Amino acid sequence: MLIRADRLITADGVYEPGLLRTEGDRVVEVGPWTSGVPDLEVGTLTPGLVDVHSHGGGAASFSTDPQTAIMAHRRTGTTTQIASLVTESYDDLEAQVRMLAPYVAAGELAGIHLEGPWLAEEFHGAHPVPLLRDPEWSAIERLLDAGPVKMVTLAVERPGGLEACRRLADRGVIAAIGHTNADYETTIAALIAGASGGTHLFNAMRPIHHRRPGPIVALLADPTATLELIVDGTHLHPSLVTYIANTNPDRVIFVTDAMAAAGAADGDYILGTLAVEVRDGVARIAGTETIAGSTLTLSKALSNAVSYGVDPLVAVRAATIQPARWLGLDAGDLVVGGRADAVVLDETWTVTRVLRKGEWVS
Repeated sequence: MLIRADRLITADGVYEPGLLRTEGDRVVEVGPWTSGVPDLEVGTLTPGLVDVHSHGGGAASFSTDPQTAIMAHRRTGTTTQIASLVTESYDDLEAQVRMLAPYVAAGELAGIHLEGPWLAEEFHGAHPVPLLRDPEWSAIERLLDAGPVKMVTLAVERPGGLEACRRLADRGVIAAIGHTNADYETTIAALIAGASGGTHLFNAMRPIHHRRPGPIVALLADPTATLELIVDGTHLHPSLVTYIANTNPDRVIFVTDAMAAAGAADGDYILGTLAVEVRDGVARIAGTETIAGSTLTLSKALSNAVSYGVDPLVAVRAATIQPARWLGLDAGDLVVGGRADAVVLDETWTVTRVLRKGEWVS
């Protein structure tokens, strides 16, 4: 298939116009348009979107109905995604990791993310406090051995936190600092030990204070730290998204932190063991004002970011190549020999068509 795009965006550059040629599930040619008769002409074409933090969608969670959750996001442009699990008992988490492992083996998912139970009680968010634990390595290793875990979020100030960062890095697993009450010094120590980024920066972590800068400033100060942003207009003010993304263009990534209501109607849901109310597209723990994930898709995060004033090329990279590189995934770009995953965007930077493994997603 030969596609001519008015604007083709890759990790290395922009072609106006550009061409993408695929054979089967692979890219065989990409670059500036020369000549020929295309099978399809589009406006803007970018790599498929990559979401490394999502709990569900389409009224389903990854822990209960993975295929429904996968397709809810795939239809809107997420061609590569990680299944995130919330805090539950070790037995339940092990069972969920083992249940999801075949989806990773089949290429439907790119890995598993454990968001808890090694989190701070002070910033537990939508995680049940009675189930929170110190990050003992034997417990972490048990879950890593159960299946293809790619990322672990933890409060690095808890006993065993720095050691866990070292051991996770040694195993090639991302240690992300999140749901944390760590001070600046402890966060820096965790980054030196092996942590490589922050889970949903600003949210569920000690806020900035002018005499006690905390984890946010430490993460911003480290030029190697990856910064997750939830770009739904609820978790972060648009001006903050724009400032952080445009001043850190090579290390910001967009994530959805989506729960089951992404791509579904308002209503009552379950996130892990907690009841969640979704009203006007905002998810909160039932009876509280605590945000419980989002109802965001990565396609919407991309268009939101551009509408806020994020440089469009920065926004595309934050939704494609940068999350893929952080987790070491073979995705997020259009290169010869790479997988033929791409999305077509309209003039509002909204996804209108999705190509995955060389085939259009219905």
